Amino acid sequence: MARGAGVKPTIRQFECFRAVAETGSFSRAAERLGLSQPALSQAVRELEQALGARLFDRTTRRVELTEAGRAFSAIVLPGLDEIDRAVEAVRDLAALRRGLVRIAAPPLLAATLVPAALREVARIHPGIDRRLEDVATDAIVAQLTAGHVELGLATFPPGTDALTLVPVFRDRLSAVVRSDDPLAGRDPLRWRDLADRPVVALARESGLRLLTEIGFERAGVPFRAAHEVHQIFTALALVAELGAVAVLPDYVRAAFHGRPLSARPLTDSVVDRTVALGRLRMRAASPAARAVEATLHRVLRDGMEPGSA
Repeated sequence: MARGAGVKPTIRQFECFRAVAETGSFSRAAERLGLSQPALSQAVRELEQALGARLFDRTTRRVELTEAGRAFSAIVLPGLDEIDRAVEAVRDLAALRRGLVRIAAPPLLAATLVPAALREVARIHPGIDRRLEDVATDAIVAQLTAGHVELGLATFPPGTDALTLVPVFRDRLSAVVRSDDPLAGRDPLRWRDLADRPVVALARESGLRLLTEIGFERAGVPFRAAHEVHQIFTALALVAELGAVAVLPDYVRAAFHGRPLSARPLTDSVVDRTVALGRLRMRAASPAARAVEATLHRVLRDGMEPGSA
């Protein structure tokens, strides 16, 4: 048989070869592939011409592989199985039957609002694996930029042009006090009501520390930190045990966990910020990431509607 110089076999020809090899029949192979028998026979002839070798011996009862056909099938059939698995894997990803989405959020959000949202993702898309990183906001920007995570939830600073940001909710600062503190029942509660009270403040590298200082400055109240801590959960413990005051995001109430604490909005000079979902602008989001982003946005937004906290 003359060799088909320069003619490359096609995947379709390989599939026709596999069907004939597995069924031992051109008619059954054509039925399996939904082709006419002449079309199938033509595809096999073209494959044999491209390879320069006969692949099948045709008898009255059965079609059998030649020696060249057996050698060819030993290599081609496993490769076709790999292609089938690759196609199915991509289809699973597109249909959200599988996938991996890595999410980064600050520790407070990661411990309060995000778990319920991830539970909803698991309910709607059980095939999507979710990985949560609880890191500081500056680390979230770095991980998004480096491609280590697909989604970030945070109050992003200005200058994050490499990210696409989708606002989720606005969060205002509130005074956290003990439930039996006189401030817990004061309505409205103003920044100047915190004057002369021991304040638990976050460390200076925290963005919340700067917002707290801005709030006191706007109210014309001197800011003095009686305690300075790095973790919000430490601040909550000090408020509960020492009767101090902390200025924290309003959603911090989700972290009280039975502590005798109350979060009261500061109303005379509202200091608020936008919590957003961010992803890298120059990288196309996977179907799984888009699905997780949509669910996170909906659950977090609904969870922060008035009266939901």
